[in-house]
Amino acid sequence: MSIGVPICILYIYFLRLPHISFLPFVYVALPESAAYLIVGIIIGLIAKFGLNGDSLFVFQPELFFFLMLPPIIFEAGYSLERKRFFENFGAILLYAMFGTLISTFVVGYMTFYAGKLGLVGGVDTTSPMEALVFGALISAVDPVATLSIMGSPELQCNQLLYSLIMGESVLNDAIAIVLFNTFRKYYDEINDSDDIVPKSSNIKLVPMLVEFIVTSFLSICIGVILGLLCSFIYKHTQLSAYHNLEMSLLFLFCYGCYSSAEAMGLSGIMALFFNGIVLRHYNSYNLSRTANITAEEIFGTLATISETLVYLYMGTAVSFGNYSSWHITFPIFALVFCVIGRAFNILPLSFVANLSRKGGRGGKKITWQMQTVLWFAGLRGAIAYALSINMPGPNKDNYVATTLFICISTTICCGGYTERVLTAMGMKTREISDENGNDECDDDDPLSDLIAYSPLAAELVNDISSSVNVGVKGAWDEFDNNHLKPLFGGEINHDLRYRTLRQSSDMIDPHDDRMELCIENPSDTRTNIARKGMLELEEVHK
Repeated sequence: MSIGVPICILYIYFLRLPHISFLPFVYVALPESAAYLIVGIIIGLIAKFGLNGDSLFVFQPELFFFLMLPPIIFEAGYSLERKRFFENFGAILLYAMFGTLISTFVVGYMTFYAGKLGLVGGVDTTSPMEALVFGALISAVDPVATLSIMGSPELQCNQLLYSLIMGESVLNDAIAIVLFNTFRKYYDEINDSDDIVPKSSNIKLVPMLVEFIVTSFLSICIGVILGLLCSFIYKHTQLSAYHNLEMSLLFLFCYGCYSSAEAMGLSGIMALFFNGIVLRHYNSYNLSRTANITAEEIFGTLATISETLVYLYMGTAVSFGNYSSWHITFPIFALVFCVIGRAFNILPLSFVANLSRKGGRGGKKITWQMQTVLWFAGLRGAIAYALSINMPGPNKDNYVATTLFICISTTICCGGYTERVLTAMGMKTREISDENGNDECDDDDPLSDLIAYSPLAAELVNDISSSVNVGVKGAWDEFDNNHLKPLFGGEINHDLRYRTLRQSSDMIDPHDDRMELCIENPSDTRTNIARKGMLELEEVHK
């Protein structure tokens, strides 16, 4: 493995060079994660036939969940493009949570009834619970290969599409793990019971779903609370003067969030993801410049190494896996079930999401071309395979081999042909609009100086702010800017009130007494600036 990781990193380097475009086959057919798998397969073959021991090449789920996975999930939350993520949070939540549930039940029950009909072997036909556990783990979408291609600046992928796939992938992983653990718990209870009632009638779907929702919610609360606590400590201390203590405490808080949630029986992954979002939003402004740069680079480096190791281990599993109880028809049918489950996920939920998307920034329709790419981008990867190692029951080896087959097939095929699908669907042209979705503020605009220098104008802004900033987003921005950021850290948005004034200029009475007072003393420089701003508002009002 110590040789495989450098080889993979060098491959990524050559893949990202500008002149690599003259090798279209390599760029299209062999994305990063697919290259990791192939290198892992080669290492596994060499170790299988050239080395005596194989213990170092056997995938250890404990090592994955407590050492490799936390850096990947935290880095995903810490480096998340929060603006686009929360603008499309409704659609992302539909895909990640409800879509995962739909996919789980579709794949699970199709697997169960395929086993009852004799189409596949190695499946428990007395109860659908085992198949539902498999449906939960195989619903963990991990489109690393797709995102590595779609994130390329040369590709110029549609930004709405990219944010939907990115948001679903990072949130879906955490939800799939919670769902898997919940279903596995009920599977163990059913099989440990001595009831003479048939096991198929012992499934309690409502309690399972309630436990899943409660676990997810409490895990998010743990991540947010510990993130705010960490931000509060950094905000009100001088840790930034001691860089070694600053970085050490940050790492301990991150891993402490994961371990605390796990110790409480919650989802450490879910808690860690939202902990990363909170720390980035607040605490990154409390860190020194050195610590900020160091944290971003270290988190990114750990995530890259962890992802590389996971895919290498998946590749070596081809040589060291146990295929004695593997039924050859099961992977084919399971792959078809995943494709069908993905379609039942994307298409109906896209229709629901479009009902509330009426156009404009952050609200554009999810077209059928985008839905096609979303359906095609449903790769299964490292997390699905790691969960399969913890699959309960006597048919574990069959499920592990099937999951490995699906992960390799989707990573190489779907990841490799993503660029062609994007081209065919017309999703390679970036939208011609403001990149940040914000109106540009003219620094020479007298309204900026008006807010900065005129107390009376600021009072006027106070009066109209409450009537303009309506809705959940406006209320949250105002509360966050005025109360949370001063307490926990973060960049105070001084332009928020300015944009409020600009958006509500038609609500201002140009004959307001306070406006008259602003222009009483034209000889004063600051008052003169205010006068210019008020005169402009009068023109707008007319």
